[in-house]
Amino acid sequence: MMRSLWTAASGMIGQQSNLDVIANNLSNINTTGYKTQTANFKSLIYQNMQKKTTTTTGDPKPVGAQVGLGTRVAAISSDFTQGAFMASNGEFDYAIQGDGFFMVQMEDGSTAYTRNGSFVMAVTADGIELTDSNGRAVLDTNGQPIRLSEEYRAADVEIDQLGNLTYPDDTGHRQSIGVQVGLAYFPNAGGLDKGPDSNYMESPASGVPTIYTANQLGSILKSGYLERSNVQAADEMVNMIIAQRAYEMNSKAIQASDEMLQQANNLRS
Repeated sequence: MMRSLWTAASGMIGQQSNLDVIANNLSNINTTGYKTQTANFKSLIYQNMQKKTTTTTGDPKPVGAQVGLGTRVAAISSDFTQGAFMASNGEFDYAIQGDGFFMVQMEDGSTAYTRNGSFVMAVTADGIELTDSNGRAVLDTNGQPIRLSEEYRAADVEIDQLGNLTYPDDTGHRQSIGVQVGLAYFPNAGGLDKGPDSNYMESPASGVPTIYTANQLGSILKSGYLERSNVQAADEMVNMIIAQRAYEMNSKAIQASDEMLQQANNLRS
């Protein structure tokens, strides 16, 4: 009877983790560039009740006698489908329509990858620099921070749909200044490590990223828009109800096992 107690307990622990994932999705429903996560379960080892099962006549049975020992969370996967676009008033707000991640340089010098295109043109000692809202430098197709000298005015700098930085010439016509926003592509984006601020970090499971231009990926940058999270509130509420009912059923199994043990202890010869 103790087996049923531990099996049901593993189910309750698993559903608690599932509810944590759902709660995190709902809390980030308005986070720019956030990708919804899903808890995936797997069964634990099985225990042989009988090493050899036969019928009353001694013939082997076509099925064995095994019982499972519960469940656990196998992985928490991310859904990288594109979120809806939201109009923004930010001068340097961009959404990626298609594949790819923006690249930003973290404080420790490492590179993070994100779909959050809420950028600003920050003033530096040598000129101006394109950064995210936390001041981290946005990287170009060469993996270098996008920095411009003092001769450029931030108000006149624009980024076209292919990620090229443009600036008006003496006649007022916009010309590319030879700098292009880089987009990273991963062989397995689902293997990326999650970080704060909708950032992702490279991992052995994700593979090494390849830096492309937007046109090489078949993507475009939509100016004046941001990509919203792809969390669906209705789906998450349904998943929450399912998790609650599964948790409740496991608790009922523990209660039933306890009552059966109590009855066994009360037996009199």
